[in-house]
Amino acid sequence: MEWDLSKIYPTREDWEKDLAELPKKTEALVQLKGTLHTPQGLKKLLYVEKDLDTTISKLFSYASMKYDLNQKDIECQMDYQKVYHCYNELSKQASFVSPELISVGKESVMKMIEADEELQVWRYRMKSLFRNREHYLDEKSETLLARVDEATGGFNLLYDQLAVADNHSSEVVLSNGKVLEISESNFQYYLGLLENQEDRRKVFEAVYRFYEEHRNTFAGIYCGIMQSEKANAQNRGYSSILESHLFYQAIPTEVFHSLIDTTRKNTKPLKEYYALRKKYFHLEHYHTYDRFLSFAKSDKKYEYETCKQMVLDACASLGKDYYEHALKALEPGRVSVRIKDGKRTGAYSTSLYEEGTFILLNHNDNLDSAFTVAHEVGHSIHSLYANEHQPQETANYTIFVAEIASTFNEQLFLDYLISHTDDSNEKIVLLQQAIDNIVATYYRQTLFADFEFSAHQKIEEGIPVTSSELQKIMEELYETYYGIDLKEEPYKNNVWAYIPHFFHSPFYVYQYATSFAASMAIYEKVKSGEKNAFENYIQMLSAGGNGDPIEIVRKAGVDLTKADAFSAVVHRLQELVNELKQLLNL
Repeated sequence: MEWDLSKIYPTREDWEKDLAELPKKTEALVQLKGTLHTPQGLKKLLYVEKDLDTTISKLFSYASMKYDLNQKDIECQMDYQKVYHCYNELSKQASFVSPELISVGKESVMKMIEADEELQVWRYRMKSLFRNREHYLDEKSETLLARVDEATGGFNLLYDQLAVADNHSSEVVLSNGKVLEISESNFQYYLGLLENQEDRRKVFEAVYRFYEEHRNTFAGIYCGIMQSEKANAQNRGYSSILESHLFYQAIPTEVFHSLIDTTRKNTKPLKEYYALRKKYFHLEHYHTYDRFLSFAKSDKKYEYETCKQMVLDACASLGKDYYEHALKALEPGRVSVRIKDGKRTGAYSTSLYEEGTFILLNHNDNLDSAFTVAHEVGHSIHSLYANEHQPQETANYTIFVAEIASTFNEQLFLDYLISHTDDSNEKIVLLQQAIDNIVATYYRQTLFADFEFSAHQKIEEGIPVTSSELQKIMEELYETYYGIDLKEEPYKNNVWAYIPHFFHSPFYVYQYATSFAASMAIYEKVKSGEKNAFENYIQMLSAGGNGDPIEIVRKAGVDLTKADAFSAVVHRLQELVNELKQLLNL
């Protein structure tokens, strides 16, 4: 139950060979400088770029996946850094491409594209290029920015070295005298098991104390990242850092602001749910580490092989083709299952066009782990459909669309589990899972997006951003969204340092919420048997990145430029909370 990386490179020597060839391939690209105004030069460029993209993707995937299996392995760290350096060198050498194409002009480039059938797979790329042309600079400036990106990119690695490589587990002595070894990978598991609130506090603080002790270093790293984003936005002429992250994908900033505004105004069912939890568990004060307590106890274990089969059975309800895509995603050698020391926390799915999909898990046999399997399989299914129906040039879908398939699969899995039990206790467990899923995927991610926007606004306004300032932002947001006072909960106001997306993928997390809203709307259409709903959904998955994200989502019948999609999630949460109240007689 581990990755078979030979599916990417048979041996490390093969990886080293490709790495050694990369400078020659890069030089072939450089030789095309000054020729892009001709059909021959443009065609050569596009095929050389394709070859480079294929090679660098394989090199990076192999190195980063090995690194993720053991981020304490020095050789893996070095290999990761080698590829990262090569990628930045390639970016610098290729910096002439966009400015030169823009200088040739949209009309001339598109005429050459349309005149050659082989080149038409690059039509959307060229459309995006000229839409973004006002934010591209001249060749010299692009080269300078590429060099700056390489330097500032070190903040990401620094975060990993601090948060993962330098992190460590801690021993916790419980109220009954039992000693637990607590780490990033298992602390949430124990928070769901321990009945004593004081024990939960100890487990929580065993993990978050690290972020409190290093809060100033984390804040310095984050501030450096935000400052580099500010510089990039200003250098490229964007009106804000937010626009610099959304414009390239043609996402209107109104989508982001609509999400934040709609959610902030509709926290009533969320606060009602937390009040219900406080009452049910007889807690004088409700803390964030109490959120893993279950209304109904279940000793059921969700071992990986069992989860795998259940996810496949759930996918089978949508037909043979969908099932076979799920089966392919879960083939031996494509899933890293178990928790290990040094392994990257969390879970993800990654994909290569020819070599297929790979899933990273940290499976611990609980219900949440089972849903994680369904979630990541959804991502892999999306990649498989896109790779099958799109050429390599347009197969990669954007982040904005990415989380729709994963959360769609979670809802499919939830319905499968509910329909396969007559146990009322089990139904309460699953109902709570559905509510907690909305809270975690929609409300929590929107809160985090709100945090990012607030922190970046301060950077743009020239306000010093310290760890104390970041803590204050988080305290205000937890009060606004959850009605929870973090001043009564030491260390939690450092949760911003715990979230790797803030450091690796700024303005990523809001897309969990928008995608969840879209997937819920799409799933309800499919579930209710709406005509062509499933076919439209598969059409959306198959579109990959061949179109603007907003338009791709519209293929499945959802318009994320309107607030209705977000309001639907709020209404669904209220329904579920009401149903849970009835089941618990509260």
